[in-house]
Amino acid sequence: MTNTDEIASAPLVTIVLTAYNNERFIEETISSVFKQSYAQIQLIVIDNSSLDSTASVIQNLKEHLPDFIFIKNQVNIGLCKAFNQGLSLAKGKYMIDLSGDDIMLPDRVKKQVAAFEALEKDYGVVFSNAINIDVNGRFLSFHYEVNDVGRAVQLIPGGDVYKNILEKYFICTPTMMMRTSVLLEMGGYDETLSFEDFDFWVRSAVKFKYFYFDEVLMNKRNLPGSLGKKVYQKGSRMLASYYVVCRKAYDLNRDQEEFDLLAARIRTFIRKCFYAQEFELALQFRELLNYIENPGLVTELIVLLCRMRLPVNVIYRFYIENLHKFRNSRKVLAFNSVK
Repeated sequence: MTNTDEIASAPLVTIVLTAYNNERFIEETISSVFKQSYAQIQLIVIDNSSLDSTASVIQNLKEHLPDFIFIKNQVNIGLCKAFNQGLSLAKGKYMIDLSGDDIMLPDRVKKQVAAFEALEKDYGVVFSNAINIDVNGRFLSFHYEVNDVGRAVQLIPGGDVYKNILEKYFICTPTMMMRTSVLLEMGGYDETLSFEDFDFWVRSAVKFKYFYFDEVLMNKRNLPGSLGKKVYQKGSRMLASYYVVCRKAYDLNRDQEEFDLLAARIRTFIRKCFYAQEFELALQFRELLNYIENPGLVTELIVLLCRMRLPVNVIYRFYIENLHKFRNSRKVLAFNSVK
């Protein structure tokens, strides 16, 4: 078989890149797609009504690199709905959801496709390790700490990861390659939610297996105003979306261990509701928890504090922001000391 034949027979991968106010990073992100060592890629770029010059940068790139689809939304329709726009146009066997500020390493697509093609069809997701970088592209940390040959030092869950997903956040979302048929079976992302990952994990992992590819394949940019940092921001609707997903998990759970794990996760969200001053939402979480088990003294105390509507949000956000800065500075010092 000739090299041309091999390329033509390789499965197509659709990358949906959603951007919002990423003028500083979008060119590097798109360039990382075109620098992939894998040729069979369909790129769909969606500007979600950016307020800066992101759309102009994309349009300029398209004039020089025309081989991608560009959709410019006139209003911001939200991350999940924007991704579903791309999903409706996807022709690939596999899909990647790419943010407008992250960077794919050159062999990412090739290595994940090879992993997928060697797996059984009940595997819906391949994910990997990543490096967290700051706004200037400087190293912050590894998503999973690595040894001297770049392999994760901890055991990363694989196969049936549903229980692991209920227990805690452990997957680096931007590293995921998803089987397109899985997304279509699920009806895409839930457009009523503020974010996609926890809901996708819950709904897909209950039916499909996950595979961890033990290499760093992404640079994930951590920005001060990123979605993940808004969970403690009052009125962000992040915690409301978590409540919806917990309700779904309640209906999907298969055994008592899964209900126990969900109960522990709900307790965590009740505490976060208190810190975010989402007091009414805390009561809804408490009601859901009560369907599973007795909330207990500590949780009931937190709920009581929610009923008192204590103004703790500003103080707690100040504490969290400075704690993150301290932890990141320690990780950078540790990384530089071994270089």
